[in-house]
Amino acid sequence: MLKKVVRRCIVTDMPVTFSFPTTVLFGPGTVKELPHRLTSMGATKPLIVTDKGLIGTPAFRAIEALSGGKWPVFSGVTPNPVEDDVERGAEAYRKGGCDSVVAVGGGSALDVGKVIRIRVAWPDVPLRGFNPPAKAARVPLAPCVTIPTTAGTGSEIGRSSVIVFDGKKAVVFHPSLLAKLAILDPELTVGLPPKLTAATGADALTHCIESYTSPEFHPMCDGIALEGVRLIADALPRAVRDGGDVDARGKMQVAAMMGGVAFQKDLGAAHSLSHPLSSICGLHHGTANALTLPVVMRFNAERKPGLYARVGAAMGISDATDRAAIDAVSGLLRDVGLPEGLRAHGVKESQFDALAEQAFADPCHRTNPVPVTRDDLRRLYQQAM
Repeated sequence: MLKKVVRRCIVTDMPVTFSFPTTVLFGPGTVKELPHRLTSMGATKPLIVTDKGLIGTPAFRAIEALSGGKWPVFSGVTPNPVEDDVERGAEAYRKGGCDSVVAVGGGSALDVGKVIRIRVAWPDVPLRGFNPPAKAARVPLAPCVTIPTTAGTGSEIGRSSVIVFDGKKAVVFHPSLLAKLAILDPELTVGLPPKLTAATGADALTHCIESYTSPEFHPMCDGIALEGVRLIADALPRAVRDGGDVDARGKMQVAAMMGGVAFQKDLGAAHSLSHPLSSICGLHHGTANALTLPVVMRFNAERKPGLYARVGAAMGISDATDRAAIDAVSGLLRDVGLPEGLRAHGVKESQFDALAEQAFADPCHRTNPVPVTRDDLRRLYQQAM
């Protein structure tokens, strides 16, 4: 008698949660809906959270006009935000009698805006390693609307924020950090200079590539990441060449958001390398990613052949190989004016040990497609010089 054989096909041995809950409003001119959307949330006096560089720009003036000058503004967010930025923002929220947050700007402003609500709700809970108290369910965070004026971080739809504590970047994570609404209005990004357009675009590209190649099981994120790569390959060069190309600006905003959605799957070694380059050397996060991504891709492809074939296909390469995909990524970064080499950005070899130490402590490399050691990370910095 033949025995019946039952095969189990297990794609993951751990439970996986798929969640894309943030409401996103996209399109030219959509920022004009902000007052109505706030009213529908029961919010009447939001704190506008931004940075000094955005004050006086057309993007900020558009927000200010909608407020009628009645909404308090906190513009003390620094480029690599520190814990004190959050503390000062929370104090501005209390003094202003605010009931919500509108975070406007790049990833730093969005990250701080989201976390300010934690400090307001739970003033005595440490932000580093944030763990909400048992009473959290009875103290919901204030509503938050995120309005990106760059296309890179994806922070507008993320459930985490990156804050510097004692000179080291750390992630503040909790599902309650999600914004209630993200408004993607490409007209707010047309004034972004070419260099910053390129750097933030490189950030979005790195998110998409690293999330796709992360070994974690999340097929929805894989599809989103690959489509993000396709959009960036098409739109980023156009947005850099012509800042007024609203179609390219819009596609970059959507791609950046998709990268932010995709990296709930996790990231990889390029992000572990880039975080210390910001906290120790002061590099813009997107620029740091552009400088480290190609060397990490080469490292990974040597140890796991075929890893980047679908990335190359998403970039329009027929019969894509790892080498072709890596060359296409490097070429795209050069084409948008991001030169290779850490040395050109002031990084010194004498900093390698400190950089490697922080990079190894960073959790992102734990979901790199192949394992890395501290020595591997140090060698990758050397290769990126």
